[in-house]
Amino acid sequence: MSNSKDIALKILQLNRELDRRKNNDRLANYNKVKVHKKQIAFHKCKKRNRWVFGGNRSGKTECGAVEVIYMARGIHPYRENRKNLFGWVVSLSHEVQRDVAQKKILSYLNPDWIERIIMHEGRRDSAENGIIDQLIIKNVFGGLSTIGFKSCDQGREKFQGSSLDFVWFDEEPPKDIYDECKMRVLDKKGDIFGTMTPLKGLTFIYDEIYMNKYGSKEVWYEFMEWADNPFLDKREIKALTESLSSDVIEARRYGRFCVQSGLVYTEFDENVHVIDPFPVPKEWFNNISIDPGLNNPLSCHFYAVDYDDNIYVIAEHFEQGKDVCYHSKKIKEIAKRLGWPTDKNGNVSALIDSAANQRTLASIKSVSELFYENGILVNTKVNKDIFTGISRVKQYFKSNKIYVFKSCPNLIREIKNYWWGKDDVPIKKDDHALDELRYFVMSRPKTEKKPYQMTEVERDKAKLMRRLNRQRRG
Repeated sequence: MSNSKDIALKILQLNRELDRRKNNDRLANYNKVKVHKKQIAFHKCKKRNRWVFGGNRSGKTECGAVEVIYMARGIHPYRENRKNLFGWVVSLSHEVQRDVAQKKILSYLNPDWIERIIMHEGRRDSAENGIIDQLIIKNVFGGLSTIGFKSCDQGREKFQGSSLDFVWFDEEPPKDIYDECKMRVLDKKGDIFGTMTPLKGLTFIYDEIYMNKYGSKEVWYEFMEWADNPFLDKREIKALTESLSSDVIEARRYGRFCVQSGLVYTEFDENVHVIDPFPVPKEWFNNISIDPGLNNPLSCHFYAVDYDDNIYVIAEHFEQGKDVCYHSKKIKEIAKRLGWPTDKNGNVSALIDSAANQRTLASIKSVSELFYENGILVNTKVNKDIFTGISRVKQYFKSNKIYVFKSCPNLIREIKNYWWGKDDVPIKKDDHALDELRYFVMSRPKTEKKPYQMTEVERDKAKLMRRLNRQRRG
């Protein structure tokens, strides 16, 4: 009997110790009690160049630190794990390293997992107060992984030579250091990931990651804002938002790239409005819209509209330096592939910029006439009012009533890169697809709210109320 009590007591003590360790193990509790969905999306992504653009306190640094430990320990829940990894954590300066990235990593690291600490500055028995050069971590497969800490103010030369499995950029690095780190992960097919608040405007990260100007299939990004962080108090979010100017809110809360002039289509959310292509019912096929160009790109998109007035941009032709005959051929090829409606002679109809009616010294025929001759029956009677058109497009995005297929990358790129200039006029650059998007949206009848129709009982009641009111006044 005594033995049974001793065993039960030991089990109880063991369970208490396990609970204590679990409660003190931040990594075990990460995204367990409260779930940050965008952090999970970051960890699940298999792309090799991943970025989180987030506001301050949005949880972006947290997921970067956890990703480093997942990889170094060999316990990543969504990736193939290996031992003996070598990676870098890159901060803007040694001081920032100590106060941000290093502090986060140490907070998630159980001391039992640390084999050795190599200090750059300070004492190993007080590593959190010094500047760490390397952390040697025990990997669950029996090997040792190395987390090296680098500072951008060391200069590009200090980033040469090593062969790496991963690099984590905590905030945006200089371009030469970013390019050097890309070389460091090349032979191991390693990963680059970054977490940053975009405070420097439209830098190379904007071009190469957000705009993905090279079309890399390995690039992925996510925006993270205060409301995404389940640990932030909603009342505090509201109070702080009300105390900041709109341009500061864009970067500090939403993690968006900003310039002084501001983005035109702030309502556009790539995660919502860009969708995978699907077979579109032919009953939805609506119109084609063209913005002509010779030296400039010609932009042409095919538009469908469902029974709830949702617009779908389902196909794209976007090319420059070609003549009308070439463009007409390409447009008709897309139409044939889609099964787009034609007249009895195989011609298709389309909207086009009214400037296509103009004749130039280079040709005795206008662009619209040339399209007609090539089987594209263009309608030049389009509404070109910029402000009204932009307002209508913004309303469609705001109401989630317009969707763009991923197979239309040039339209997506232009939407993301359309900025206001001086005097509240958009900057006239890279807007060919946006022009013909406006032409199409303005061709749609504006949905007006239908007046409420009263029932017969309600009409009788209203008459009675009017009669009573007259009697009171009389």
